[in-house]
Amino acid sequence: MEIGLQITSRDIELTDAIRADIEEKAGKLDRYYDRIMRCRVVIETPKRHQHEGKLYDVHIYMTVPGGELVVKRELNKDLYVAIRDSFQAARRKLEDFARQQRLDVKRHEEPPQARITSIFPDKGYGFLTRPDGLEVYFHENSVVNKDFKKLKVGMKVRFAEEMGVKGPQASSVTVI
Repeated sequence: MEIGLQITSRDIELTDAIRADIEEKAGKLDRYYDRIMRCRVVIETPKRHQHEGKLYDVHIYMTVPGGELVVKRELNKDLYVAIRDSFQAARRKLEDFARQQRLDVKRHEEPPQARITSIFPDKGYGFLTRPDGLEVYFHENSVVNKDFKKLKVGMKVRFAEEMGVKGPQASSVTVI
């Protein structure tokens, strides 16, 4: 971290052990993203809860190039658990941020596309032809929004392909 760790407490006196625990956990955050410019930890005890007693609230503010990552967790009765949970959430946020910086974002594969080549409305099924020429069976129940009666030969569709009893079959057929 370029600027040292800042620990702030509201309505609570922090012991040396708690400060050491926070400093240790904050030091480990550099493993997940080494360009943290500043880290500020705020610990507070909001008003006493009627049924649960004293609850602790831990917020972590991390300044990174291009923005600030903020962690706000649920209140917890145990201060050490509240600190642990907050730093675990901070670690996940830093990992996600680092992945975005590396442009290592998960890409979801586009569903395959095909054209309807034949329809048998009276029997409730039809066939799609994929761009590679393979024919895929589909049933009227696999058409999204129950629009089987509106389908026409030549329409482009997206679908999910599964292996059926007699070969490949389409499910979740959607008109493009």
